[in-house]
Amino acid sequence: MSALKDQLQSDLTAAIRAQDELTMATLRMALSAITNAEVSGKQARQLSDDEVVVVLTSEAKKRREAAESFDGAGATDRADRERAELGVLQRYLPEQLSEDEIKQIVADAVAAVAADGTTGPAAMGAVMKVVTPQTRGRADGGQVAALVKAALG
Repeated sequence: MSALKDQLQSDLTAAIRAQDELTMATLRMALSAITNAEVSGKQARQLSDDEVVVVLTSEAKKRREAAESFDGAGATDRADRERAELGVLQRYLPEQLSEDEIKQIVADAVAAVAADGTTGPAAMGAVMKVVTPQTRGRADGGQVAALVKAALG
């Protein structure tokens, strides 16, 4: 079992003992998503810490989007709950990159791909292939793609 999944399990046990309903519900949801990822596919397997971070990042994105939707619908109490769950999940995610850090990674990748002779919008896939491993779990994919698109003109 991955160290991060072990940490989630032990924190869930602590939340149950402390009767922390928010943390308990959020960690149960996260562990359920991890288990679903482990059993998806043809054969069950154990996820690595990096794969667990990908699952947690996806769950965090769901919470962020749900909070925005609830705000738009005027359901502020439900939006606040989603943000609180997002806060719990963020404890387990790596520190997010700033926009400037992402821009630097993108600029380096664009320069590396341009050195190979590919430039302009046609280089989008090649640049994303370089940028994605460096930003996975540490930046929103949509934001990264937008910055790559802007850098390529």
